[in-house]
Amino acid sequence: MGRRILNEALRSMVNAEKRGKSMVELKPISTVMSSFLNIMKNRGYIKDFQVYDPHRVGKITVQLQGRINDCKALTYRQDIKAIEIEEYKTRTLPTRQWGYVVITTPDGVLDHEEALRRNVGGQVLGYFH
Repeated sequence: MGRRILNEALRSMVNAEKRGKSMVELKPISTVMSSFLNIMKNRGYIKDFQVYDPHRVGKITVQLQGRINDCKALTYRQDIKAIEIEEYKTRTLPTRQWGYVVITTPDGVLDHEEALRRNVGGQVLGYFH
């Protein structure tokens, strides 16, 4: 259920970017979604996002920047060890220069670079480039 919500939100962001929109509204929301968006913001793929009423159904408005080419959440659970992250990244992302794989770990939701730095594995949430 939660991964489907994340996947629908990420796909609506990609569709809004393709249409040239500068802002998109995401409903319903989850804490994993806000963590995923926080990673995207830190890496410069979106400008900013605002969470409204997180205790109920809520919504998130995202200010787009025009840098997202593709963004997907995996709907199946895929465990990944710390030593397998680099191989998974090269298999999933189209180039070595850009793109990030997002992993949920015991340390929280991290991108693949931070997970490698901390030497921690987890479950793959999705990726963006």
